[in-house]
Amino acid sequence: MSWIDQHEDMAGAFEATASARSVEPTLFREAMSRLGAAVHVVTTDGPGGKTGFTATAVVSVSDSPPTLLVCLNRGANSAPILRGNRVFCVNTLRAGDELIADTFAGRTKVARDARFDVGEWKKLATGSPALMSAVVALDCRVSEVKAVASHDIFFGVVEAIHSGPPGEALVYHDRAYKRV
Repeated sequence: MSWIDQHEDMAGAFEATASARSVEPTLFREAMSRLGAAVHVVTTDGPGGKTGFTATAVVSVSDSPPTLLVCLNRGANSAPILRGNRVFCVNTLRAGDELIADTFAGRTKVARDARFDVGEWKKLATGSPALMSAVVALDCRVSEVKAVASHDIFFGVVEAIHSGPPGEALVYHDRAYKRV
């Protein structure tokens, strides 16, 4: 496909999105609360600083090369830090890690630099903090960033994996934590 064809495809997609009718944001948020999703703490450390945030918007993209995506609101405090560092670690929480989830979601009012005092953290390949008790920690280097609506989508190639002890995972469904 030539650059002109790609450009025309992108322009057509933008026009379709711009003219699409959508539901009210409140109705959409209510619908999304009914989708169960694994709870993750996404961390980063590097020249932009150290931070982490709780997320459910994490998806496997490909296994060749192993790639994940993470969605983050551009207005979030962690957004410029992640953009600057260009590395992240997805830490999938286990059942019982509600305090870690709430701490990194900002619900406990713990200062950003003190959030890592909860749990045992070590660095893997990229230098991003990995939670040793996580079901799994996937350490990624950003390969691409796409802006969509209010969020940035960070695509990351997995450079290292830490598997924690076996056990149930923490999920978020209907605005409550649950075990799977």
